[in-house]
Amino acid sequence: MSIRVTPLAAGDEAGARHAFDIRSRSIAADVPDFPPVCPRNFYGSLSDPWPGVHKANAIAWLDDEPAGFVEMRLPFLENTGTADLTLDVLPDSRRRGVGRALLAWAEQTARTDGRKHLIGESVFALPGGDERPTAGQAFARARGADLALTDVRRRLVVETLDHAALDALFAAALPAAAGYSLVNWRDHVPDEFLADTAYLEGRLMSDAPTGDLAVEGLKMSSERLREEEAARARRGRRVYTTAARHDASGRLVAITSVDFNATVDWHVFQQITLVDPAHRGHRLGVLVKLANLRAVLAAEPALRVIDTWNAAVNSHMIAINEAMGFRPVDEWHSWQLTL
Repeated sequence: MSIRVTPLAAGDEAGARHAFDIRSRSIAADVPDFPPVCPRNFYGSLSDPWPGVHKANAIAWLDDEPAGFVEMRLPFLENTGTADLTLDVLPDSRRRGVGRALLAWAEQTARTDGRKHLIGESVFALPGGDERPTAGQAFARARGADLALTDVRRRLVVETLDHAALDALFAAALPAAAGYSLVNWRDHVPDEFLADTAYLEGRLMSDAPTGDLAVEGLKMSSERLREEEAARARRGRRVYTTAARHDASGRLVAITSVDFNATVDWHVFQQITLVDPAHRGHRLGVLVKLANLRAVLAAEPALRVIDTWNAAVNSHMIAINEAMGFRPVDEWHSWQLTL
């Protein structure tokens, strides 16, 4: 048995197809309730990374057959001491050294780029929940990685929504939000809200629980936000956003969004939800999430499932999500390896 790892160069179409197949089969085995990998988004991510991020990718070959894929993201505007990775191995090629070979390649690549920490995720079953593999946790611990953050994925199934209860929740929150107005858009942030949206998105990593992860907030700007919009458009992604505006100042002070991939209309991932600290206590988080849900359901009739992640310690956002009908599915562990 022989294992070799080769970098996946930009423009290597055959290698990209191997990577897509490995990622697709790995996710189908480990998280079978996930939607299929969107090819337009996946191939776009290889050749067209997000603004502020370099990519380093590689394929592992087991006896000259593609068996594993590692995707590394190397931020260069912030978090310049960290790299994060997604590592996939074909189910029938596991426990044969493929993952170790890919991780060794990733570690060396990260060190060469001056990184001090390498961050990756694994999925884990909740007590009484659907079965999930345990190999990711064992693999991380065997290499000496530390469990730095635990998130819980919760899922909202549209057909189970209690619309009367949601309407009552919205009505109960409105009195606390006197002096605020809701605004919404799809994909392209209106020019008048661009600076405020960049400010709020830049707060995400600072305000959300990050446990022991060696990460800092995004250096978001209006220009970078427009570049991210353009990158999403090239990948065919659809983003629905609702925000709360403080009427006296005209500033946006709360925001939430969901993000559809191009080839899946029945599933969407919840993205940022954030309220500026100076404007908390006005039920704005509840209001923007409920208003955005209404807008998305009206525009996307095929939608059946929404997935969201929250740090296990984020009790406030968890309470909002569970009041809306989100229910726990599994845990996601963020592992940090000091290089």
